[in-house]
Amino acid sequence: MGTTQLDTVPEPKYWHLKTVLSEALDSDFAVGEILPNERELAARFGVARATLRQALEQLELEGRLQRRRGVGTTVAPPRVGVDVGTSQHGWPGAAGDTWQPVDCTSAVPPAAVARMLGGDSGNSGDEVHTVRRIRVTHGQPVAAELLYVPAASVPDLAAIESPSGAARARSVLRELQRLAMEGQDRAVELGSARADDAKELDRLPGAPVLVVTTRYFAEGGTAAVSVATYRADTCRLTFGDSGDLEISHHTQERRAS
Repeated sequence: MGTTQLDTVPEPKYWHLKTVLSEALDSDFAVGEILPNERELAARFGVARATLRQALEQLELEGRLQRRRGVGTTVAPPRVGVDVGTSQHGWPGAAGDTWQPVDCTSAVPPAAVARMLGGDSGNSGDEVHTVRRIRVTHGQPVAAELLYVPAASVPDLAAIESPSGAARARSVLRELQRLAMEGQDRAVELGSARADDAKELDRLPGAPVLVVTTRYFAEGGTAAVSVATYRADTCRLTFGDSGDLEISHHTQERRAS
């Protein structure tokens, strides 16, 4: 489609180009195929490179494209559902949990997390157990999590155990499950990948991400806070009949129609 045709449409050029590109992805490109460079694409569709970039960014946000460091822009595979709904009512690390423990350290949590753990005044700078976990599907990292657990939530954690590492992380998760959970709440927001998140998820810094923050309640207070960062190029939010939150991620096989 040329510039003249794009000039006649009432919607923004980049938005109409996004639709045209989406159709081209379905008909002219295979999953995983690397797209031509911006100069070639702009010439092919008769648009300015700035307009093309806007369209490509929107397609990446919608999960149709993936930008991979050292590779370029590729056609993303389709999505299938991954349930992260609150209907499970389970602690992190419980049976069936798909997250993999990576490390555990003691550190002062961010101010926002401290407020959730200790009320409006925060937790006075106290260090908490910080468990780092990753979620891998079909060999691809789709999410990274930091789970903040105050010492009061796991009082029987053995002091002689390793002060860090995956073994320590599993110990914290195991002790957390001794508590009787009273509930949980969840908030979701769109954000940009920080440098550490981007490295762990094999994305570029500033890439779009979905940040899912979960509070776990026990013994009349907040027993733990999870901040999970999902790749927005491979994940999307869906809501089932129950209203529970789900996240869908890309896999290499198309869902049967």
